[in-house]
Amino acid sequence: MNPNLRLQTEGRQENEGADEPVSPTGQYLNSKALSICILAVIESEVPIDDSFAIPQLRDVFLPINPKFSSIMVSDKKGVRQWKKVEVNLEDHVKVPSFPKGLSTETFDDHFDEYLSRISMEPLPQDRPLWEIHIFKYPTSRAAGHCIFKLHHALGDGYSLMGALLSCVQRVDNPSLPVTFPSTRSSSEVKRKKTRDVICCLPRALSAVYRGVSDFGRSMLKITCIADDKTPIRSGNEGMSLHPCKVSTIALSLGQIKLIKAKLGTTIHDILAGVVLLGVRLYMQGSEKKSSNSKSTALVLFNTRNVEGYKSVEEMMNKAHTKLWGNQFAFLHLAIPKLVNDKHPSPIDFIYETKKRITRLKDSPATYLTAQYLETVRKCRGPEAAAELIYKTLNKSSLGVTNLIGPVEQVALAKHTVNGMYFIVCGGPKSLQITMMSYMGTVRIGVVVEKGFIDSHKLASCIEDAFQLTLEAATSIQ
Repeated sequence: MNPNLRLQTEGRQENEGADEPVSPTGQYLNSKALSICILAVIESEVPIDDSFAIPQLRDVFLPINPKFSSIMVSDKKGVRQWKKVEVNLEDHVKVPSFPKGLSTETFDDHFDEYLSRISMEPLPQDRPLWEIHIFKYPTSRAAGHCIFKLHHALGDGYSLMGALLSCVQRVDNPSLPVTFPSTRSSSEVKRKKTRDVICCLPRALSAVYRGVSDFGRSMLKITCIADDKTPIRSGNEGMSLHPCKVSTIALSLGQIKLIKAKLGTTIHDILAGVVLLGVRLYMQGSEKKSSNSKSTALVLFNTRNVEGYKSVEEMMNKAHTKLWGNQFAFLHLAIPKLVNDKHPSPIDFIYETKKRITRLKDSPATYLTAQYLETVRKCRGPEAAAELIYKTLNKSSLGVTNLIGPVEQVALAKHTVNGMYFIVCGGPKSLQITMMSYMGTVRIGVVVEKGFIDSHKLASCIEDAFQLTLEAATSIQ
């Protein structure tokens, strides 16, 4: 990005046209029924100097996308638009104050409480939908924290991660671009292409059948069938207003790749299987009968047909498609059960999870569901469609989503980043799980309904599930 680029707050170039319409998904995610935000947490290796914030936001962050200096407004016909406004950066920078000289454990508690509080607070609608929170006090995890709070209506994780990476530089060589781990080997890609050619017609016929049945199940989940109430689903109304508790788990990406090589699956399949196995173990330990309950995970996946991240310029200006925005879909993934209330083979559990994810990703049901929502929006308005999405989220047990992060260590305004993760907040769920890789480590963010789910016990169960999987995979000859 050009550090000398000035923020344009009034007027537009002639070829830019009028205010940009808000996408249907953007309207759903910022409505009376839903208001979902993404919190990107940056852990600094050095104490944070908050004087960097205003210049960095003005010269680097705001020019990335016009939405960062726009608000949502409705025209005379009720159509929502992004309208450019003057941005008072001081309104968007929050620096909490606590007594100095407290113990690291006390600052840990303060940080956890602060993160929980800002996750519940709605973003003001009369200014651009983002904030940056600078926690300057040392915790057991970092010398300071920088938290970007971004409304989901601005874009999905792919878009916002691309924006965030436009603000950082590699520590080893700032002139080089950051790189990302590969999630699939070249042999896997070749096998998929070969399989697609050989099985084209049978798969097409099978897809028609799957599409009808999967779409029928999705409609039932949206309209009337809710998951059982279990130790991970309270079924409380207005979950976005309930206090939450955030914890994180660190797993070795090298060990995950070892499991991947042994099982011949993707990293995403392994992470999803490990997380869901850990969730089932927690359910079994909390309430034995819930190990076989009907529970559904809503798995989010990126629908862009691209490998890795693109630059912000490519996202915004690509000729055949714009990569920026909300381009994702939900998969209604039934969580595999624990057979006979005993610990299952973790390998079988991961293969079963992979089979279910693959089936759903290849099914036309996702497309049909999106078309149904679009029909509802056109006939009854965006609020009616947002209400359907709310019901879908509310009737499932947990949400799962993941992002890949840089391989190399990066710095934000000369602050070396020691770790990073993200969480999703504002949805009607007792449990939300996110995953992100950075510097050879995968950080799993666990957001739970405070007082209902024991976050430490759940995190321990996920770690146990990973160790069981690693031991089983390494024993394979």
